Amino acid sequence: MSERIVRGRIDRAGILVSADAPLLKLQRRAGAGLDRPLALPQLARLVALAQRLQRDISRPLYAADDHSDIHALVRVMPDADGADLEISDWRTGPVGQPQVPSIPDMAAAPHAWAWECDGQLRLVVLRAGVDAPPVPAGWEGLSLSEQFELQPNEAGRFAVLRALAQQSRFEGQRVRVAGANAHAAWMLSGDPQFDATGRFTGFRGIAVPVDGPGSAAGAPEPRTDPAFGSLPLSDPQFGRRIDGALRGPLSRIIATAETISGQFDGPIRADYARYAGDIAHAGRHLLGLVDDLADLQNIERPGFKAARDEIDLGDLARRAVGLLGMKAEEKGIRIDTPRPDDPMPAWGEFRRVLQVLLNLLGNAIRYSPLDSQIWIRVDRDGDRASVTIADQGQGLSADQQDVVFEKFERLGRTDSGGSGLGLYIARRLARAMEGDLTVESAPGQGARFTLTLPARDPG
Repeated sequence: MSERIVRGRIDRAGILVSADAPLLKLQRRAGAGLDRPLALPQLARLVALAQRLQRDISRPLYAADDHSDIHALVRVMPDADGADLEISDWRTGPVGQPQVPSIPDMAAAPHAWAWECDGQLRLVVLRAGVDAPPVPAGWEGLSLSEQFELQPNEAGRFAVLRALAQQSRFEGQRVRVAGANAHAAWMLSGDPQFDATGRFTGFRGIAVPVDGPGSAAGAPEPRTDPAFGSLPLSDPQFGRRIDGALRGPLSRIIATAETISGQFDGPIRADYARYAGDIAHAGRHLLGLVDDLADLQNIERPGFKAARDEIDLGDLARRAVGLLGMKAEEKGIRIDTPRPDDPMPAWGEFRRVLQVLLNLLGNAIRYSPLDSQIWIRVDRDGDRASVTIADQGQGLSADQQDVVFEKFERLGRTDSGGSGLGLYIARRLARAMEGDLTVESAPGQGARFTLTLPARDPG
C-alpha cells in the first residue's frame, strides 16, 4: 500500500490533462492516455457528479484490469476549469483476490468477521475468519447500519455513532446480523482510518459473535417485519424496525434517482431528469422523517440520559457551519461564526449538541431570505454557557413562540421543510443535558434560538 497521494487533473471536457504515474498507467491500461477522455467509468462518474454539484466529493474507488484489482479512496475537487483528483490508500492485488487490509485482531479472533467502511459508513470490505460463519451475500454497497442492525446500550447510545462524530476508536457496539444466521448477536469494534493528509477515511475493525442467551436486547425478529405499526412509539423495537424496514430501500431509491437525475448513465429527456430529482428530494425528506422518529423513540424512552462530554460550543458551531455552509451559499446567506480563539467550554454530549445546532442552523438557512445574514454567538453567564443562532427571517409571533417546540408543530406550513419534530427533539435533548433551548422573536425581526448548557471551566 502506498502512503503517498496520487494526483491528476481533468479539464471541463472530461479530458485527463495530467496524472501521476499510477493513475496514468491505469488510464493507459484502459486504452487511453493523457489528453484523452478519462477511461475509468466509476472515476468519470464521480468527476461529473462533483462538477455538477460544484463541491468536493470523496468516495471509495474500485478498478480492475488484466493485471490487478485496485482499491483506493478518491477525492474530486471541482473548479471553474475542471477538477483536481487526489487518490490515497491505493492498494492492488491479484485479479480475483482483492487485497484486504490486515487487521491484527483477526489472528486472535478466528471466529470473527473483518470489516472496513468509508467515511460515510458504507461497507467496502467484509470477510470471515477461518472459523467464522460465512458472510451473507449481498453486503456490497450496504451501509454499516444496513448490514449490522445497531443496538443501543443501556443508556440508549450507539458507540459507533459517537466514534464517527469524534473520529475515534470504538468497541462494545452490539449489533444483530440478518441473513442465514437469523439475526445472531455480534459485537463490533473498530479503529478510525486517516489518509496521508490526516483526512478521516472511515473505520476498520472486527465483528465478534456473542454467545449465550440474553446476549442481545430483545427477542429475534424479522428485520423487515411490516408489523412495526402495532408497536407503541416508546417501544425500543419501534426505532429499530423503522430503520430496518425503511432506511435501506429509501437510500437505494435516493441513489438511483440521483443517478437518473444526473444522467450519469446517458442523456434522458429534461422533464424525466426533473422527475427523478423530485423523487430524490422526496426520498431525502422521508429519510429525515425516519431519523426523527428514531430519535423521538429514543429520547422518550424512560430513563433516557445524555452523555457528559467536555465540549466547546464555539468549535461545534463552526462544525455545523462547515456541514451546512453549502446550503447557505446557494441562497447567498452569510454566516458570522465564533472565532477559533473564542472558546466556550461546556458540558454536553458531543453528538447530541451538534445535532441540535444542525437543526437550529438548518432552520435558520431554510427560512432566511436570499442574500441575508445569520449570526452565531457564544456567551457565558455564571455557570451557564450558551450559543445563539440569529437570523433575518420573518420571525415568530408570541402565539407561535408558545407552540414552536411542541411535537409535530409546523406552524401551519404545508411545504416539505420538515416533520415538525426537530425543535421538539432539540429541546428534549438540551434538557437531558441539564440545559435548555429558548427562542426570542417578533414578526418581521427574525428569530434568536439559544441553547444553554452547564459551563465548564477551561483547563
